[in-house]
Amino acid sequence: MMRTWMKAGVGLALVAALAIGSPPAAWATPQEAQQPKQTYTRQEYDAYNAAVNEKNAQQRLRLLDEFVAKYPNVSPELLLPAYRSYVLTYNELRNFPKVMESADKMLGFSDRLDAAGKLEPLYLRTLAYNNLPYNEKDPAAREQAQKARDAALQGLQALSALQKPENVTDEQFGQNKKGPQTLFNYTAGIAAMRVRNPKAAVDSFRAAIALDPNGAVTFFQLGVAYLQMEPPDYMNGFWALARSIALKGPGEAQVRSYLRNQMLRYQQASCDKLLDAEMNELLTLAAGSADRPASYRIYSSAELDAARQGMTVLSVINDLKAGGDKAKLVWLAACGLEFPDVPGKVLEVTLAADSVTLKLFLGATDEEIQAATAPNMEVKVVGQPEAARLEKDEGARFTGSLVSYDQEPFMLHWEKAKVNPEDIPQAKVQPSKQPAKKAPAKRPPVKKPGR
Repeated sequence: MMRTWMKAGVGLALVAALAIGSPPAAWATPQEAQQPKQTYTRQEYDAYNAAVNEKNAQQRLRLLDEFVAKYPNVSPELLLPAYRSYVLTYNELRNFPKVMESADKMLGFSDRLDAAGKLEPLYLRTLAYNNLPYNEKDPAAREQAQKARDAALQGLQALSALQKPENVTDEQFGQNKKGPQTLFNYTAGIAAMRVRNPKAAVDSFRAAIALDPNGAVTFFQLGVAYLQMEPPDYMNGFWALARSIALKGPGEAQVRSYLRNQMLRYQQASCDKLLDAEMNELLTLAAGSADRPASYRIYSSAELDAARQGMTVLSVINDLKAGGDKAKLVWLAACGLEFPDVPGKVLEVTLAADSVTLKLFLGATDEEIQAATAPNMEVKVVGQPEAARLEKDEGARFTGSLVSYDQEPFMLHWEKAKVNPEDIPQAKVQPSKQPAKKAPAKRPPVKKPGR
């Protein structure tokens, strides 16, 4: 659904309100214009008058076409208001390409139009452009976008030059201008995106948001524009997208998906749940403010890669225990990674139906390891039941993926782990409990008869 400032009926009412007290001279009837010399004939005037005063829109178009075709060299005093009638009629019929075409013809007489006279065709042309489906593969799409941007910027100039009517207060005048100003800024932003100028688009969208701070669609477009800048402005882009979601605009689910994908692409963290937590935090913060705090940031993939350089399990433990921003960065970099041959002192072994859970301790020195009585790593081993043969207080190495940690008491949690087979004791041979088999009794030789 279009916002209020993008509805044709409301827009025309706003434009009319702005023009109260200063009707454009070119819009008056030829007699009212009071030109020093009449430059048209009675027949031309009668044909013009019959066309513009026709109540039926389709019949009005037919009469206008006949008027222009019959009098191709008619004076601008009649041709300009005839083009205005074209603009209004095509707008009534929602023929948006023709609205733009007729508005451009009318604006070709801009030297005869004051600010109020330019405002109506510029507004309706801009509104029509927003109502047309956009196809970037259309060869004319880029040119149309540039024309739309030019018209929107001209509309802002016309609004700026508009004189306040005497019977309207400054507050009323400012409120009446907000709708057209918002539309012109929004359209200038959309058109700038389509001509590959995201920096100009950002400026236009921000101007629209200043006038309409609850514009969810505008915040979405602003976020996209930030992300398409070179280099991308990721933080402001993410914030604008989150603000759009917080305002519950149309297509909220699609915007959520787009934001998550963009954050994933930017950060490339290995743990999905950490990305989801970051996104939830962002949405909560953006719901409370349209402006991003200068201190808010999300770590990039380059920062995570730098944190992984020289990383060991022991350094991860120490950094996580210390807490703060360093711990947040380290955990984003470490979560989901697979570490090979992690050593530890076995403190507990639990065998389940489909897994073996080990609790181990990893320390910096032999003395610390020997003195340890509480684990700092919990390791889930799957598909290796022989790992249950590991013995308490012995050393073992495993390869696994980090999935989570507890701060107090501190515990790293590992999954999809495999113990180094060299560290698993051989199975003990159990003595047989079955009784020994007795040798068969010897039978006495069978005597043959007669002997």
